[in-house]
Amino acid sequence: METEKAFYERLESKGVSRRDFMKYCTFLTAAMGLSSSFVPKVAEVFAAPAQRPAVVWLHFGECTGCSEAILRTQYPYIDDLILEVFSLEYHETVMAAAGQQAEDQLHATVKRYEGKFICVVEGAIATKFDGGYGKISGRTFLEIAKEVCPKAAGVICIGGCSSFGNLPAAKPNPGGYKGVGEVLGIKTVNIAGCPPNPVNFVGTLVNYLLLGKLPALDDLGRPLFAYGKTIHDQCPRRSHFENEEFVEQFGSEEAAMGYCLYKVGCRGPETYNNCPVAKFN
Repeated sequence: METEKAFYERLESKGVSRRDFMKYCTFLTAAMGLSSSFVPKVAEVFAAPAQRPAVVWLHFGECTGCSEAILRTQYPYIDDLILEVFSLEYHETVMAAAGQQAEDQLHATVKRYEGKFICVVEGAIATKFDGGYGKISGRTFLEIAKEVCPKAAGVICIGGCSSFGNLPAAKPNPGGYKGVGEVLGIKTVNIAGCPPNPVNFVGTLVNYLLLGKLPALDDLGRPLFAYGKTIHDQCPRRSHFENEEFVEQFGSEEAAMGYCLYKVGCRGPETYNNCPVAKFN
């Protein structure tokens, strides 16, 4: 109880009320595809700092947009709530250490938490010329990934680049960039998107803490709770589709009435994502 009390006092000091916190837990529980009975358990995950997993966040061929999406989350702010879920031990963008100190922190964290830490990878890996098209501190992305990823309890690829290669892998792809799972031949949790919804990332970590395992995945390695249904299946305009009420021109009366957008290019029937639930465009 003292731990829980201290947690809520800490949130209050950061401007997050208990009521707002429970609203977020309810929202996150729904986004994860869990019943409302799990809301108190999700809240317990946030309120139990002793079980926060260490996270090593690697940057390879990317634009840092995925980190920006997480860091610029307006509610909850990154330091208000999200960092209550995990302990960010290494992240080049936000850590104070630089140069050799940063390298030492990476090696020390991997050694200390081997088999227990979560490795988050942002960015694709160059494979041609022995990975020579991408280096950090004189070591290739490929070398770093081979050293760190196999020692993690799980590897989460955040964004399209680390998941599937994305823009760095676009033709002619002179560096031979590929997604992490393809390069290393390991199972990864792919939080797809450019950038992805921070809720899906936090939900994946909460799933790990709540159930003791990473979430169930689809055939592309994406969490089923976030990518298991089409946007069409969850769309608030779905009833208009069933009634054949379509927008055929933007700016029309039908558009103002919120009719279905299928005839003006919506690809909701073939796009698997939880945008209508998690509210991220």
